[in-house]
This record gives sequence, structure tokens and C-alpha cells, in this order.
Amino acid sequence: MHPFIEIFGLKIPSYGILLLLATLTGYLSVIYFSRKEGLETKKLENLFWVTFLSALLGARVFYAVEHNLSFKEFLKVWEGGLDFFGGFIFALITVVVGSLYYRLPLWKVADVAGISLLLAHSVGRLSCWLAGCCYGKPTDLPIGVVFPPQSVAPSGIPLYPTQLMEATGNFIGFLILFFLYRRGKPFDGAIFSLYLIWYGIERFLLEFVRGVTPSIPGLGLTWNQIVAGGMVLFAIILLLYRKGK
Repeated sequence: MHPFIEIFGLKIPSYGILLLLATLTGYLSVIYFSRKEGLETKKLENLFWVTFLSALLGARVFYAVEHNLSFKEFLKVWEGGLDFFGGFIFALITVVVGSLYYRLPLWKVADVAGISLLLAHSVGRLSCWLAGCCYGKPTDLPIGVVFPPQSVAPSGIPLYPTQLMEATGNFIGFLILFFLYRRGKPFDGAIFSLYLIWYGIERFLLEFVRGVTPSIPGLGLTWNQIVAGGMVLFAIILLLYRKGK
């Protein structure tokens, strides 16, 4: 909606500013919940920054492949264009390897990562809103928003505010998991599993009104919906497995 913020005559990409804010939010959340889990804060700090860089790379690589970006365009991260699932896959691998390297309990780390990711992702989607990426399909409903010509999103037509819808859904999910955390999680890995279920369902439904990813011919679903459905299925199996331990 506002791709640039002007400060003292200097135009700064709003996407980058909100991305930094999301990173800071995620960092503070990781520190807070790692202390509640009794984990070594210094190790979690190191793992967080390595995971952040890995996720950023993965998100950009997947976006570049999906949109056929040139190498020069690939480097302009501040202009927007990150694929969440690409970042998630890279981050997941990094967390598993990092937990083994630092000899940290994997499922406790996963719980910290899951709830922190929901909070950071809710802030991160606001950067998409400002840049106009990850936009929705055209709509005649009152919730439709019109982006300015300088945005990534098509201008001049009302679109579903999918960025705000996802940001809201993520924040509600964070509040629910935070409440469960305070009541006492039943076992290690429960919070992470519930995160996968919550976001998997949320993203599956949102894809029906997102205007970015085309449907798979003959199937009517996007690749993101296939991945989201897989997240939910994996999480249910994980819940049953961890509950029986």
C-alpha cells in the first residue's frame, strides 16, 4: 500500500523496514520462550541468526525460481518477493542440524520456533501489505482494497487484502498457542505440531483468494495448498507419535 517511507527526503523501502521489525520480533520471542524452556540462550541466539539467514535465502530462491527472476533482480530483496514455504523448508533443515550441532533438545527448540514464527510472520505479512506483494484476487466485497500504481499488486481494481487476513490469522494463532504455553503444554513437540495444523489450515483456505500462485491444471489447487495439506497431515501424525512417547 505504501512501498516507500520518506524520512528527511530519503525514500526507504517499507518492505525492508517491516522485515527488520519482524526479525526483531521473532528474536525477542525466541529468547523469551527459550528461557521458559530452560534452554541455553546463547546457543539459541546463534541458531536463530543462522536460521534467519537460511530462511531468507530459501525464501528468495524459491520466489526467484517461481517468478523467473534474473540474478540482478534476485539481489533486490528490499523490493519484496519472498516465498514462505521456501524459507520454511530451509529454516526447518537448519533448526534440525543446528539442534544436533549444539546438542539442544529438538522438540523443545521446535516448540520455541513454532510459536515465535507465528508472531514474526504476522508482522512480516504487514511488509507484504505495504509493498503490495502476496496480493489477493479481485473482489466486489467491501473488504476489497485498491493498491497504488507503484505497488507490486495490480492497481486500479479492488483485491482481497490477503496480507492483512494472513497477518490477523497468524496473530490469533500466536495468542492461542501462547495461552496453551502458559497453561502448560502436554509434551514437547505439541506446540510445534499445533502450529503446523493452524498455519496449514489457514494457508490452505487463504490460497483460494490469493492471486499470486496459479492452480495446478486439472486439480484446482495450488502447490502451496498441497504443501499446506501435507503440513497438517504430518502434524497430526507427529501429535499422535509424541503423545504416545
